[in-house]
Amino acid sequence: RMDQALLLVRNELPAPGLNVAARSGSCHQCLYQFLAFVPPSNESLRKPGTASVMVDTQHPLTLLLNSSVGDRDLCKIQYHFGEFGNYSLVVKTLSTSTQTVSCDLIINEGPINSYLPILFAFLVYMGILAILIAGRLLMKIDPVRNWVYKKLNPRATDRMINSELGSPNTTESINCDPTPQSWSTGSRQRLRSLDTFRGLSLVIMVFVNYGGGKYWFFKHESWNGKLHFPSALFSRFVFIMGTSIALALGSMLRWGSSKWKVLRKILWRSFVLILLGIIIVNPNYCLGPLSWDNLRIPGVLQRLGFTYLVVAALELLFTRADSGAWEGRFPALQDILPYWPQWIFILVLETIWLCLTFLLPVPDCPRGYLGPGGIGDFGKYPNCTGGAAGYIDRLLLGEKHMYQHPSSAVIYLSTMPYDPEGILGTINSIVMAFFGLQAGKITLFYKDQPKQIMRRFIIWGTVMGIISAILTKCSKEEGFIPINKNLWSISYVTTMSCFAFILLLLIYYLVDVKKWWSGAPFLYPGMNSILVYIGHQVFANYFPFKWKMQDSQSHAEHLTQNLIATTLWVIISYILYRRRIFWKI
Repeated sequence: RMDQALLLVRNELPAPGLNVAARSGSCHQCLYQFLAFVPPSNESLRKPGTASVMVDTQHPLTLLLNSSVGDRDLCKIQYHFGEFGNYSLVVKTLSTSTQTVSCDLIINEGPINSYLPILFAFLVYMGILAILIAGRLLMKIDPVRNWVYKKLNPRATDRMINSELGSPNTTESINCDPTPQSWSTGSRQRLRSLDTFRGLSLVIMVFVNYGGGKYWFFKHESWNGKLHFPSALFSRFVFIMGTSIALALGSMLRWGSSKWKVLRKILWRSFVLILLGIIIVNPNYCLGPLSWDNLRIPGVLQRLGFTYLVVAALELLFTRADSGAWEGRFPALQDILPYWPQWIFILVLETIWLCLTFLLPVPDCPRGYLGPGGIGDFGKYPNCTGGAAGYIDRLLLGEKHMYQHPSSAVIYLSTMPYDPEGILGTINSIVMAFFGLQAGKITLFYKDQPKQIMRRFIIWGTVMGIISAILTKCSKEEGFIPINKNLWSISYVTTMSCFAFILLLLIYYLVDVKKWWSGAPFLYPGMNSILVYIGHQVFANYFPFKWKMQDSQSHAEHLTQNLIATTLWVIISYILYRRRIFWKI
């Protein structure tokens, strides 16, 4: 099967037989898992005992062979098997006097290179990009442009070659809000870098949700540590949502909307997001017809909706319609000091998270436990997945109303339901959105000073990085608070905020300052993010986004299907962009 290799164990030792166990290199402090019993060799027939097992190829494995009687360890082998490889492990005695045992690993058939489809796909997309760039350059040549004008309708041609259109007029968009807005000061002043940032995160999220070619590094980390692509995507959404809130509220107040009217809009948008998440985008559909018995209450849109409600209400309480210069003692901190009550509120929230996480007693679990349960921590706490975060969700929501297949179940074999969008982690998603809100305030207070904006993005990114280094001790597992996307630990928030500030800085510089990049193609899904996100979930199992494969164990076929599906949503969002159709809540 995909991500597996065949291992034939040949036992040339006399009785008793052998037990073969394995432990994944990505499983921290895990118990060895039994793979197979290998019978002893038949000395009269001179025939070794054999057993065949499938081994994982995603991560390095440690194989442990011991005697089935007495549990004496014979040998330990660390090896990273290759996909579809065929291997033999020969166990024999080197010296009968010293009873020295050797374990030799032999490659019978070499593995395939499962990463070649990624290289091929990269070359294809680079080729398409080169063609588009060449076409753009050719259109700047007068004879070529005149020839195109003659062959095509001039008006249609003008629309085709003009990729530097400003943001569409919001009055022509499909919008749940009929009043002029778009959470910006106007189409001419809209920061394209924000839509590009959002669209880039969304496109990668769609690709990952569709399967990511079934590659392990396009999946969420099982528990602590390495920041795979999926680990950063949702956090970027939360961050850029906070940035948009700062621009939106100031814009609406300058349009003359009262704070009560804006609050009603905030409440309505939060309600719709939560409702869409519960009713439409609910992964527990796979358990059968949706009913209250198995309805998953937390979720991505639910967390976005609640986070938006808290951060937007907090900003509305202290925002000013006039964003003029602050007349305090420290003008360099005009985006921070006037909002000190907000910072106190965020610090109180974070204190609550820390107290609940590390001080709340959890039955049959050590206080302050942050582990995955299952076979982690040498199997001492199998039912403690997520510690206080999992306990609070199971207590308040019930196990049937949580996510049933957490990423920890794959490596750590945890059996308890755990929801990565649970109640306790929502506190830190609010903190993440607040950092994004700070980025929005920077762009507002220094809107005509791009150097100041970029300088402050660098400062904030550096500060977040330093805090992360302290919390984690620059270690995957040994820090005070490890980076953990499932828990939404504070170190995860500061690390993702560091990356978000730096990425936003780069996109802002390329798109809005130097204008070297229009933001395409990520700009288009970024301006229709709700439609693309919900659409890709609803139509995930429909053609042309999915079809029956000839070989379901092929990374190449999965990658092709997932890339085509993702590209189709980019094309759809581009068509909607050209037709000025936008779905906003």
